[in-house]
Amino acid sequence: MTDIAHDPARQRFTTEVDGQAGYLEYEREGDALVITHTIVPPAIGGRGIAGDLVRAAVEHAKAEGLTVDPRCSYADAWMRKHPEYQGLRA
Repeated sequence: MTDIAHDPARQRFTTEVDGQAGYLEYEREGDALVITHTIVPPAIGGRGIAGDLVRAAVEHAKAEGLTVDPRCSYADAWMRKHPEYQGLRA
């Protein structure tokens, strides 16, 4: 699992691996956390980092009593592969 920091002021979850930054951006719409982008540079791709970022955002939403609207195609696909989180889908 990657070390992930939450920056609520910038509405981002971020991580750094081998000097490269990956991040997930979100917006709040009412009681939903809307995942808009998941970005992982190719240099650090293929290590599950994007999945770790999505999991961190979804777990945050769960802890805050929010639903999740995965508008980012990666986040949507990740949620489909993890049925344990389907109940959080907005």
